[in-house]
Amino acid sequence: MTTSDVERALGYNFSDASLLRRALTLKGADEHFNNESLECLGDSLIGFVAAEKFFRDGLDEGGITSRKKSVVNDRALAEVSLALGLDAALIKPKGAFNNKKAIPSAYEAVVAAIYLDGGMAAAKDFIYRTLDFSRRERDYIACLQEALQGRGMPLPVYSQGLDEGRDGEHDFVVTVLAAGRTFYGRGANTALARRAAAAAAYAALFGE
Repeated sequence: MTTSDVERALGYNFSDASLLRRALTLKGADEHFNNESLECLGDSLIGFVAAEKFFRDGLDEGGITSRKKSVVNDRALAEVSLALGLDAALIKPKGAFNNKKAIPSAYEAVVAAIYLDGGMAAAKDFIYRTLDFSRRERDYIACLQEALQGRGMPLPVYSQGLDEGRDGEHDFVVTVLAAGRTFYGRGANTALARRAAAAAAYAALFGE
């Protein structure tokens, strides 16, 4: 994809095209000019905009936290990145490439690049146009615990997580013991793997 193609997909034209290029460059492709610091800044910006939006919607602390978890997570950001075509625009290292975190991180880095190029108003406009603030995800960790407690059963017990990834890539596996059975979950980090394990346990035990 050309810079113009990416800008059309984003709905934003950069004054400083180098910011966009940096946002799309992975560390393995360039040790010095890459999107790691932009990713960090973008993560904070997205979290702030989401929290502000839900605060203005009148949600309390618990509501803001819950809604943010649904709207701002790796799965949600990966979906947006893919919809925008950022996966095809990434500047990757040569050879084998299987970095699951790179796709959601690209969205975070692009948000930061837009902020640095056009200011907070431009970044907010982009976030509001691209994120689905109505998105809701079920908290299967909480659901599993509540379902077991409601039936007088022992609480679930999770393993610490084992990283089975290769070549520097992470692929965590977490097990959960629930109702005398063991269930497995995988994810790019321990938190995602734990959530996947809880979802598998809940589906098998309670049919949802």
